[in-house]
Amino acid sequence: MLTLAKNANALLMFLLELGVLASVAYWGFTLSPNWAVKLLAGLGGPALFVAVWALFGAGGGANATFPLTGVARAALEIVWFGGGALALYASGPAASAAVFAALFVVNAVLRIFWNEV
Repeated sequence: MLTLAKNANALLMFLLELGVLASVAYWGFTLSPNWAVKLLAGLGGPALFVAVWALFGAGGGANATFPLTGVARAALEIVWFGGGALALYASGPAASAAVFAALFVVNAVLRIFWNEV
């Protein structure tokens, strides 16, 4: 049963990662009525987030170019997932941003509790 819970939490982490990218893209495409700005922010924002995650956080650090551990990893996750929640909040749906942030906190606490960080 514990293995199932850990796997479900890993799935939640992956879905949250995708949620960050979707939130940033949504924010970018709602940023301005100007299509050039929409395209730049809507495609460039997620590309920037992907680059940061690939360099420092991918695969829990195992697949990252420059893996972070400890406090640096925690700071990366807070900034990365917090950025996703903030982008969602800035684009309008405050309740969705709150749910997203709460899901990240639950996911992070469970990973710390299960010693998976």
